[in-house]
Amino acid sequence: MLRRCFLAFLALLAAPLALADDALWQRLQSGGYVLLIRHAATIPGIGDPPGFKLAACATQRNLSEQGKRDAAAIGAAFRERGIPLGAVLSSRWCRCLDTARLAFGRVEEAPMLDSMFQDSEAAGRAKVREVLARTSAWRQAGSKDNLVLVTHDVNIRALVSEFVAQGEIVVAQPVDGRLQVVGRLPLSTVVQRRVP
Repeated sequence: MLRRCFLAFLALLAAPLALADDALWQRLQSGGYVLLIRHAATIPGIGDPPGFKLAACATQRNLSEQGKRDAAAIGAAFRERGIPLGAVLSSRWCRCLDTARLAFGRVEEAPMLDSMFQDSEAAGRAKVREVLARTSAWRQAGSKDNLVLVTHDVNIRALVSEFVAQGEIVVAQPVDGRLQVVGRLPLSTVVQRRVP
């Protein structure tokens, strides 16, 4: 009996989240949002091995097999829901490029999205300014698509002050020279609640 009550309580807690996710997906169908996507799951570790090179994926911390499956599932969820996507921009790190390719089948390298993990404060601020300028210009152009930015947790924190899990999506809109968070799509809801 206690277990049944506990499960019912958990279901009640999850219901508003599911409704919020459904409403956010509906909003995305109209376009005009910036999707900040943290790369999908990687092999264990933090950062990259010493001496890694951007041009050599074998020297970096890359997607795990689960991360590859998750990235493909993210793309499938967007296609199944008919979400219009414009440019897909990515950090030049292989885990981000691979996430974008597996999810959306295309990607454009964007150094402004490169990891800020080891950047100086000035270099990090410069990247944030460039992303904000790019998203503001995109917004002013009146795009009917959604702009996809695949990057790293540290970059998303610098842009919108949100901590994100691997594969999680922050939905934002450019407002007055910054990105205003509209909602979040946790990977678990994107992958598990796909349209039948």
